Amino acid sequence: MKVRRIVTGEIYHVYSRSIAEYKIFNNDSEHLRMKEAAKYYKINKPLVKFSQRECKSMEKPVIVQRGVKELVQIICYCIMPTHVHFVLKQLIDKGISVFMGNLLNSYSRYFNIKHNRKGHLWEERFKEVLVKTDEQLLHLTRYIHLNPVTAYIVNKPEDWKWSSYLEYVSDNKDGICKYDNIVDIKPEEYKEFVENRISYQRELAKIKDITLE
Repeated sequence: MKVRRIVTGEIYHVYSRSIAEYKIFNNDSEHLRMKEAAKYYKINKPLVKFSQRECKSMEKPVIVQRGVKELVQIICYCIMPTHVHFVLKQLIDKGISVFMGNLLNSYSRYFNIKHNRKGHLWEERFKEVLVKTDEQLLHLTRYIHLNPVTAYIVNKPEDWKWSSYLEYVSDNKDGICKYDNIVDIKPEEYKEFVENRISYQRELAKIKDITLE
């Protein structure tokens, strides 16, 4: 199957699911591992290997060699129990493919060792969809941030700490996302924009489930 070319400078919705919707994020430590790995692997050739960073010091900044570029700009993300969503801008050629390959392979090794498991963890190669307009991007970030609410894991998006939502609506910045030069909306306006859609997105998900049965 021919792999579509991902264009540098463009923005993509990138996502990957576990095999057979297997639950691969079971607790805070596993969510944190993916979150910190995303922060680490967006950098092209960081100075210290991710495996050498002890879990207890994961929150410390990633050490980067001077002049080294980032592979991708992470605009938005959400880590769900069975899948991950990212909105990524590719900064160098093959940046998204390298980032996602390293990220998913790293988590697979970690998860399989931890759970004494062998074999593939992810359903297939990650999927990507080109984001063509600013309006599409804004609605996409809302859809992603509402994922845990739509799934009835939490009632409000700010209650799910494994997404970038709090970065959008508060001063809680953790160094993963950069969106100020792309998403132009004030925090209080964005909060209203997202939360006004909760009921509709939940109903839409129900309809989708019914039509697939």
